[in-house]
Formats: sequence, structure tokens, C-alpha cells
Amino acid sequence: MSLKTQKKMRSISNYILFMGPAVLLFVVIGLIPFFYEIWYSFTNWDGIHADYKFVGLKNYLDVLTSDTKYWTSMWFTVKFAVCVVVLSNFIGFWWAYGLSKNIPFRNVMRAGFYLPRIVGGVILGFLWRFIITELFPLIGKLTGIGWFSQAWFQTESSSFWAMVIVMTWSMAGYMMIIYVAGLTSISSDYIEAATIDGAKSGHVLRYIILPLLMPAFTQCLFLSMVNSLKVYDLNISLTNGNPFRLSEAVTMNVYQTAFSSNKMGYGSAKALILVLVIACVSLIQVAITTRKEVEL
Repeated sequence: MSLKTQKKMRSISNYILFMGPAVLLFVVIGLIPFFYEIWYSFTNWDGIHADYKFVGLKNYLDVLTSDTKYWTSMWFTVKFAVCVVVLSNFIGFWWAYGLSKNIPFRNVMRAGFYLPRIVGGVILGFLWRFIITELFPLIGKLTGIGWFSQAWFQTESSSFWAMVIVMTWSMAGYMMIIYVAGLTSISSDYIEAATIDGAKSGHVLRYIILPLLMPAFTQCLFLSMVNSLKVYDLNISLTNGNPFRLSEAVTMNVYQTAFSSNKMGYGSAKALILVLVIACVSLIQVAITTRKEVEL
């Protein structure tokens, strides 16, 4: 065997060794179930019995024409995602911008702001449910601010904003880290040149930093939007859809249909429609923000 062939074989072995487990897990856990889901969406399978019938597009037509609860949950999720995307990116950017300055304990503050992201979704939901139901009324009583003392999980509006607050609190630190990386990658030469030419800090931010930070905006908007649209664990642990399933995100609606109501085929059709919605929205967002990126 020649030396060139040995190097090629060694390279292939390294790819298999390091990428093989990840590819295998992706195929077994992600790809195969996804294709099964596509097939089940054209059937009336209940998720339990082995017998089922092929029903064609009936599930999709039922979702599109008569399932008002699904589209109510979809609208709730879209509103939730818009609020979380705007608030988490706004807060994350300004945290990153402020902590990019040479100030004391900035690394400690960065770690503190990022810490909520480490807490898992279910634990996060139960933790904040305790804070909202037990500590918020106490704060409202001590300060006299009625906003804290409201019945948070008894109306659709208050449940909605409770979810937005918790999800934003969780995502903002994550967005901050990406913005910090983007700000660090911007050469100080551009800022120094603009400052020497007499540009004020506001102009430097608007005309230098923000255009050069567009790749970070693309990533942050994509990640925050996708995570918000497919929220489930926070929804079920914080509000559980209450009151009367009015704070039910679309993923929770899919779960209720597929597993609680034993309509796996119908639930699969709902899930695939959600996948298409997320894919379309993500592609549009990435296309728009990528077009605004500055090439140096």
C-alpha cells in the first residue's frame, strides 16, 4: 500500500471516528423519525394499535380548514415569538455593547447574565412559576405596585406575558454572548478612524458597529426565533396552557393531539405544518439579514 493511500485511509478513518457517532445519532434520532412522521401524517394511525389506514391529504385538509384551536395556538406562538425575538435581542445587544467597554468585573457580569441559559426549560418554568405566584405578590404588597399582584395564570394576557418574561430572561444572556463575539471581531481601526474624523459615539454605533455586526444579528434573530416558535417545555411547566388552553403554544397543541387524544397521524400533519412554517420564516429572515451584511 502506497504512502498516499495510507494517508487517505487514515483521513477516512478519522472522519468515521469523529463524525460517525454524530451522524449515526442524527440519522437514528432525527432523520428516520422525521420520515416516519411524514408517512404517518397521511394515515389515521392512533399511535397505539398496529392497524391504520392511508387517508391521503385528509389530515392536512382538516388542519387547514376546520382546526381553529390549532391556528389559535399558532397565532399565540407567533405573537410570543415576535415579542421574545425583539426583547431578547434588544436586551442582549445592549448588555453586550455595555460590557464590551473596559469596565471592572465585566467577565463576571457576562457570566451572570448568561447563567439563566444554563437552567433547563422545565426547571426554568417551575422556578419562575414559584417566583411569579409567591414572590411577585409579596413584592406588589410591599411596593404597592398592582402589576406584581395580578392573577398571572388566570387570564390569557397575563399568562402570555409571563411566558414572554421568562423566555426573554432565558434568551437574552445567550444573545449577549453572540453579540459580544461579534463586537470583539470588529477591528478597533474602524472605530478609531471614525473618532479621529469627528464622529460621535452615536454615529459610530449606527454607521460602523451595527453594519459590521449584521452577521451576529443574523445568527441571533435565527436562534431566538426558532427557539421561540418551537417552545414546549417552558409552556407546559409554566402555564400548562391555562387558562382553558388559551396560553397553549402550537407544539403543546401538537402533543395534546398526538399523545393525549391518540391521533398520531393527525398530530404528525400538524407537526409538519409547523416545520414548514418555521422553515419558511427562517429562510426569509436569513435571506433579508444576510443581504444587509457588510463584506470587508
